[in-house]
Amino acid sequence: MNINAYLEAITDAQTIEELWDMHCRKMADYGFDRVIYGFTRFRSGTSLGDPGDFVVLTNYPPEFVSEYINEGLYFHGPMLQWALENDGACSWKIMEDMEASGVLSAQEKRVVEFNRKNGLRAGYTISFSSVSQRSKGGLSLVMPANSSHEDAEAIWAQHGADLMVINNVAHLKILTLPYNTAERSLTKRQREVLEWVGDGKTMQDIATLMGLTPATVEKHLRLAREALNVDTTAQAVLKAAFQNQMFVIER
Repeated sequence: MNINAYLEAITDAQTIEELWDMHCRKMADYGFDRVIYGFTRFRSGTSLGDPGDFVVLTNYPPEFVSEYINEGLYFHGPMLQWALENDGACSWKIMEDMEASGVLSAQEKRVVEFNRKNGLRAGYTISFSSVSQRSKGGLSLVMPANSSHEDAEAIWAQHGADLMVINNVAHLKILTLPYNTAERSLTKRQREVLEWVGDGKTMQDIATLMGLTPATVEKHLRLAREALNVDTTAQAVLKAAFQNQMFVIER
C-alpha cells in the first residue's frame, strides 16, 4: 500500500483499535516492530495528569505497559523528557550520549536499564506539536532488539519525511476517535444527560426531555462524574468531550 492509500485508509478508520492495528503493521513494514503512543490533555507544570486519563496505545506486552506506566517509570524516561521540551523527531542515540556524559539522574538510569532489559535499544521518538499548554502527544518507534542506532538512523535518513507525515496524520486522527478505559466508560444514559447539560439544558429540562424524574437525572450525572473521576458536572462535560464520549454517532 503506497503512502497516499495508507493515509486515506487511516483517515477512514472508525475506531482506535482499527487504526492502531493498521498503524503498527505499517510501522513494522519500515522496520519498527514495536510502537507506543501517548497523549494527555491534562498536563500541568509538574504533572502530566492522571495516568488513567492518558491515551496510551501500544503493541508492547501488557506486563511492560503495567510496569512502565503504573509504576511511574514513564515520567523519568529521557526520551519523554526530550519530547516534553521539543517538537519533531529524535534518535534514541541521544540517551547513549547522555549516559556517556554522566548527565542522567539515578531515576533516568533506571528507565534506561529497564528499556534494555526489555529489548528497547534503538529507535526514534516523535513529539507532536500542540496548540495547548495542557496537551502533549508523542510516539516511539522501536527497532528489533538486535538493532543498532545506526540501523535506526539509516531507516530515518531514507524514510524519515514519510514517517513524520504518516505519524502526524495518525496522531490527528486518534484525537477525533472515542477513547476511554473500561472503568471510565460512560453508559448511554450517562452520555445522554451530559450531552443535554452541554446543550445548556436545566435539570428540569433534561428530566422532561428524557421522561425521567430530576432525581434520576441527578443519579445519572453523579454516576457520570464517578466514572470520569471528576468532582463537578462541568468537569465531566469537559472530560467526556475531550475523550470524544459525547455526541457519538452510534454505528
